[in-house]
Amino acid sequence: MSLLSAPDIRSGRLNADDYARHFADASPRLTPAQAVLEAERCLYCFDAPCATACPTSIDVPSFIKRIADGNLRGSARAILESNPLGGMCARVCPTENLCEAVCVRNTQEGKPVAIGRLQRHAVDALMESPRPQLFTRAAATGKKVAVVGAGPAGLACAHTLARLGHDVVVFDARPKAGGLNEYGLASYKTPDNFAQREVQWLLDIGGIEIRAGWKLESVAQLDALRKDHDALFLGMGLSTTHQLGVPGEDLGGVQDAIDFIATLRQTQDLSSLPIGRRVVVIGGGMTAVDAAVQSRLLGAQEVHMVYRRGPEAMSASTAEQEWAQTHGVTIHHWLQPIKIMANPSNSQHAGAVAFARQALVDGQLTATGETEVMEADMVFKAIGQRLGNPVLSACGLKLDGGRIATDAAGLTNLPGVWAGGDCRAGGLDLTVEAVEHGKQSALAIHATLSNPQ
Repeated sequence: MSLLSAPDIRSGRLNADDYARHFADASPRLTPAQAVLEAERCLYCFDAPCATACPTSIDVPSFIKRIADGNLRGSARAILESNPLGGMCARVCPTENLCEAVCVRNTQEGKPVAIGRLQRHAVDALMESPRPQLFTRAAATGKKVAVVGAGPAGLACAHTLARLGHDVVVFDARPKAGGLNEYGLASYKTPDNFAQREVQWLLDIGGIEIRAGWKLESVAQLDALRKDHDALFLGMGLSTTHQLGVPGEDLGGVQDAIDFIATLRQTQDLSSLPIGRRVVVIGGGMTAVDAAVQSRLLGAQEVHMVYRRGPEAMSASTAEQEWAQTHGVTIHHWLQPIKIMANPSNSQHAGAVAFARQALVDGQLTATGETEVMEADMVFKAIGQRLGNPVLSACGLKLDGGRIATDAAGLTNLPGVWAGGDCRAGGLDLTVEAVEHGKQSALAIHATLSNPQ
């Protein structure tokens, strides 16, 4: 094998028109006429399976019926009552695995009602209307709640508590609120700064203060939050990326996919963002797909996404995998990275990745003895994240599999402390589930504060 003569990483691989076209909205909005026609396909089922499949229990037939009747504001209310981040979830929720998978039209005809696109249609119409705020706060309760993490779980918790009359302070390490909605999703899924527009809509209800640049780094900090507030919700997500644990992982050109995506999301001029000519993405989830596709959209000539098991085990949905393939990403299965090889012209920089072929033997992944080498001047790691904050165990929180153990409402083993989202044990790592965690914990906090023992 002949490695690249030198690492080929540079910016400006495309012209301005190509960048604009490549990172335009991946799912064009429905026109009003299209929305009505699609809404009229709904059978408005009693005890609808789509509503049951929604983690936030949106009354799907109700909001769709209101679209058909031309009542977009009422439709948006039906959505946002159950899911205050319904606009973002409409864009990124894997509806093909949830509500649309069980749609009666899908089981009968193989073509579900486009629930996600209809949800976006209604929420976008509200957000762009002269009076986008639907909700008002209840009378002030005098109670103050701290929320750590301004991602979907934390924002949903804060908004629900604010509606109920509580004051909320949200602490977050990043400069902007939004969590993965702002820093971890592909740009083509959330164009036109939608993540921040949704955050502003949430904050407009009042009673929510965002304190950016705050990191949980000591037990004393957490103790102070508990002392200074009537309740505490932890929704900090997963901050530490799993490592490959192979030689060469510290070479130049090797980075976490989530960091690449965050940098891309915050880059105003995409032509200034360097990308390799040949890119290898290691992982089989949505983050891997987002990193791989966006590498292609930035002008990478070859992008390989490599996963150690078969396609059925990938956490990226079938639709996500097909999206990657239609954008020129080659997906490989049954390959485990064993070494990142240095480029011969620059020993400090990656030049290729060596993989061992795998097979299932008695249910266990086993190397077959075959190896494969892929040239790469950039390597993105997307093999999952973990909580990785020693403060949590040090303060006495019970952990389960490295995440915070809670009851069904999110209550931890520490009195007055709830948790939700990706940092909570036993979840699906979905935005829509994080929203539900935040909402349910807020309701539990409200009940506790309203009825002190």
